[in-house]
Amino acid sequence: MAEPRWLNQTEAQAWRAYIAAQRVVSSRIEQQLQRDAGIPHTYYEILVRLSEAPANRLRMSELAVATQGSRSRLSHAVNRLEQNGWVKREGIESDRRGQVAILTELGRQKLVDTAPGHVEEVRKSIFDALSPEQVEHLYDVCATLARHSGDTVDRAAWERN
Repeated sequence: MAEPRWLNQTEAQAWRAYIAAQRVVSSRIEQQLQRDAGIPHTYYEILVRLSEAPANRLRMSELAVATQGSRSRLSHAVNRLEQNGWVKREGIESDRRGQVAILTELGRQKLVDTAPGHVEEVRKSIFDALSPEQVEHLYDVCATLARHSGDTVDRAAWERN
């Protein structure tokens, strides 16, 4: 068995700072969305992903990858979004087992109503504390971590939105 690659002091400090920041930011964003919109961050992310997709629709399997959730967890979330009238599902003719999630007009309106408060909380929780140079560094670090983990970050796609 290989010897563990222990963190040095600087790495340990960076790790602890990352964990503390991630927890507080995630908690604040979750609390804001629950308080102001009555939805968890997961539901908000699903609505956003659908709003950014061509024709506001994604295969359930693609949506699961985009939200980094299991198919069963995503299915449960989409069921709840369907109950609220924000999303609908349709079968795919060429794939009897496949389904597409589609953002409804009511779902788009929920997103429009929810986005300003969400963006303000993101700004207060992250960007108000950082200089423009730190924002660039944050992007570089997060994109590197995402790529290293097998995810992709397409800056040009984000800049188009």
